[in-house]
Amino acid sequence: MPFCCKCGTNVSERDVFCARCGARQPVFASATANYINGISPRTASLLCYIPFVGWIAAIVVLATARFRGNHTVRFHAFQGLYLFVAWLLVSLVLAPVFAISFFTGGSHVPYFALSGLFKLVIFCTWIFMMVKVSQDDHFKLPVLGELAEKSVSEQR
Repeated sequence: MPFCCKCGTNVSERDVFCARCGARQPVFASATANYINGISPRTASLLCYIPFVGWIAAIVVLATARFRGNHTVRFHAFQGLYLFVAWLLVSLVLAPVFAISFFTGGSHVPYFALSGLFKLVIFCTWIFMMVKVSQDDHFKLPVLGELAEKSVSEQR
């Protein structure tokens, strides 16, 4: 139990002012450190599919102890991570390959159209998964869903 910073009287962690002397109490770190406890499992799953930044939420979900036993949330975190890795593969690997093949005469379709098509499919998949998670549907993507299931089952 904390004490008043001015007079030393016992105060609770939620007290803003001391009941005896009226001194303002400092904010305790424990009250602000538990931000993850206020997030519902559906919201945590939904955050993992936010385009371009959902990987951050997925890593937080996988690293915290709060969702360690929740199979569904961890599945969506892994699937969201794998979807972001697919985006990176298209952006950093396939787009340059398409560009090289276009300039060497190997393709008649412009490279930006093919890589843009793949990026559009991944972006639409992010949106689709956000809708599915918001409706509490456990939807497993064809390849990435299997990888996510395997990842969750290996961590038990």
